[in-house]
Amino acid sequence: MKVYFAGSIRWWRDDKQLYKLIIEYISVHATVLTEHIWDISLSELGEEEVTDEFIYKRDISWIDEADMVIAEVTNPSHWVWYEIGYAEAKWIPVHCLFRSKDNKRVSAMISWNDKLKVIEYSAYWDELKALIWEIFN
Repeated sequence: MKVYFAGSIRWWRDDKQLYKLIIEYISVHATVLTEHIWDISLSELGEEEVTDEFIYKRDISWIDEADMVIAEVTNPSHWVWYEIGYAEAKWIPVHCLFRSKDNKRVSAMISWNDKLKVIEYSAYWDELKALIWEIFN
């Protein structure tokens, strides 16, 4: 099984350690096509050594190759939302992880979309790990 993991890269790098944990745990169950997301060397501008055209074409081909998308949607990202919409249009299952914190709410375009599975979690890793495990079982 191949998983496209989506998470905010540009502007919201605070969760890169969480992305690393998520990607490592997903890797127990499947091949993660987007392991680079947690890379601590990425700046708030993302991958600066390649063009936006390269990123777009590569990421779209990865989504096309994926059996499922798992997206961390706590921090808003135009690209993550695009990836979710693209995968949805291709009938690729999408699971959205949303950390309830600071009175944040996930977008209604995500929460009310019956084609997406929204998984709300707190900041506790054991809880999130169990929820991810349920995706694969």
